[in-house]
Amino acid sequence: MRVVKMTLAYEGTAFAGWQRQPDARTVQDALEQSLAIIEERPVAIVAAGRTDAGVHARAQVASVAVRNRLPPRVLMRALNVRLPHDLRVTGIEDVAPDFDARRHARGKVYHYTMALGDDPGPFVRRLVWHIPHALDVPAMAAAASLLVGEHDFAAFRAADAEVVRSTVRRAFVSRVDREDEMLVYRIEATAFLKHMVRNIVGTLVEVGSGVRPANDLAAVLESRDRGRAGPTAPPHGLCLVAVRY
Repeated sequence: MRVVKMTLAYEGTAFAGWQRQPDARTVQDALEQSLAIIEERPVAIVAAGRTDAGVHARAQVASVAVRNRLPPRVLMRALNVRLPHDLRVTGIEDVAPDFDARRHARGKVYHYTMALGDDPGPFVRRLVWHIPHALDVPAMAAAASLLVGEHDFAAFRAADAEVVRSTVRRAFVSRVDREDEMLVYRIEATAFLKHMVRNIVGTLVEVGSGVRPANDLAAVLESRDRGRAGPTAPPHGLCLVAVRY
């Protein structure tokens, strides 16, 4: 047996998220079914994090123990031949036997993209949140900067989130960048709570729309109250772009 680390890219529109579920199309199911054909046995693949339904990934990371002796590039091609068009393995490497994509992850990077103004068109519509009106980008940037550092992010977790040991996370990057007609929120943190990024984005859009002042995010953090934060942004603007080890 050997352990391999896989880097994955997927367009999440037609997936019900990463985690296998009964009667649902998931990334984990598609990948495990393809690898099981090569392995001639059931396999269980571990991901660095569970993306939600409709969320995309440019560089999700997963690990699995395999029996086959195919060289990494050959194994990657064998998997991609069997995978659906909206999921691809972009890299495979042999790693230490104790490597675990989830437990060994030290941080993740997410980008959330918004298209401002006119309809962004059919080629990107499924990858961005279209906001037809102008936003106060400097105010949003000021608000986003308040999230850098170690904070209790309970106010930004999903109302139905499972109980976790701690809701404290450290954010290394939290910023808003204007790129032509696109607005990109970038955040890098040690770990994320369910819907955390989407709830932050929904709150930042309220700041940009003049619904709340930029400095209100500090009070939202301190409250630990989900009801104080903004609405949950739609999933299709969110993409997992990197996992740090």
